[in-house]
Amino acid sequence: MSRRYDSRTTIFSPEGRLYQVEYAMEAIGNAGSAIGILSTDGVVLVGEKKVTSKLLQTSTSTEKMYKLDDHVACAVAGIMSDANILINTARVQAQRYTYAYQEPMPVEQLVQSLCDSKQGYTQFGGLRPFGVSFLFAGWDKNYGFQLYMSDPSGNYGGWKAAAIGANNQAAQPMLKQDYKDDITREEAIQLALKVLSKTMDSTSLTSEKLELAEVFLSAGKVKYQVCSPESVSRLLVKSGLTQPAAEAS
Repeated sequence: MSRRYDSRTTIFSPEGRLYQVEYAMEAIGNAGSAIGILSTDGVVLVGEKKVTSKLLQTSTSTEKMYKLDDHVACAVAGIMSDANILINTARVQAQRYTYAYQEPMPVEQLVQSLCDSKQGYTQFGGLRPFGVSFLFAGWDKNYGFQLYMSDPSGNYGGWKAAAIGANNQAAQPMLKQDYKDDITREEAIQLALKVLSKTMDSTSLTSEKLELAEVFLSAGKVKYQVCSPESVSRLLVKSGLTQPAAEAS
């Protein structure tokens, strides 16, 4: 019965569902997972890099983490070509705001602006929804550190801890159980790595399969930092999720 409705982006089924949007969410469910955690002194983003082939040249740039402006970053799950379009759009919007008002764009305003674009692709004919979900991490003078999650429908919400991508339904209860309101950035990293280790498809965590980024304040300025593979390896050892290189060999 659904076949009469699922080929059109803009038509509701009798149950009130937009099937094309749901199919876009299914595409995200097959992508590498990403976790975001809001702490008292920053926001932590951790992503799983899916290695599709041993012959594929490893990228020198980040695959899951992107800087939108000096005070906002995001983690991505889904179709990367779709994500690149939206990331470029967000960067232009942030720069236009800064040029017009001489101050950084509020985080939620930037997220809402991008989600308005995503929503348009669920409403007009001849278009398909963007097959990508985002975790936005940022800081502004109005609300401090913030974490938002958005999906292909254009919906977004503020979260204390959230997961997108593969196995997100398994990760969310674990985050809910272990999250504390007074969690520090260091504890948030440990929690994110622990959750990812239990929900990832691969048997062991390594720095080649992970990307870790943080948004925090340093000397009164917002800083976005992507951890190097060596730093990620040290964090995995500290968390007890892998053995030191000497022992492992």
